[in-house]
Amino acid sequence: MSETIQDGKYVELTYKVTDKKTRHVLTTVEFPLGYVHGHNEILSPAVHEVLAGKSVGDVIEVPIDGNQIFGPRDESLVVTDHIENVPEEYRKIGCSILMENDHGQTRSFVVTWLDDEKLTVDGNNPLCGREVIFTLEILAVRDATDEETRVGHTVVANADVDPSLMRAV
Repeated sequence: MSETIQDGKYVELTYKVTDKKTRHVLTTVEFPLGYVHGHNEILSPAVHEVLAGKSVGDVIEVPIDGNQIFGPRDESLVVTDHIENVPEEYRKIGCSILMENDHGQTRSFVVTWLDDEKLTVDGNNPLCGREVIFTLEILAVRDATDEETRVGHTVVANADVDPSLMRAV
């Protein structure tokens, strides 16, 4: 009998996010994403709840209301400025710009529109105001090693990475 997802199990999966209304695929993660169930939530808590009890080979769909996770759209986070005020390397649709306010707080903005005179950025999460469907395929379920449990995700042997740069996805 195959193992089921529960706290302390190492899980690998792939997923895609589809807009429920338009059926357009918004994101696809084809490279296996690994995590230790119950030790870090790399996806929405609603997704983690549905994953519990599932096993290798299961494909599940989880409807998510982006407003419940990220809150409603905040139109004050949509800003248009004269293009000459924006460095050239940021003048591309889809470009992500990390901005900092007067209090030192940062937020990522995405360029959503531009023409010869103006550029618009949006600081809302792209899933705000959308109902989406997470489709996940479970590829592996096994006991997590002590080190995986400690860090919350897979550990690559002999990886030449400064541990201070590591963070959960």
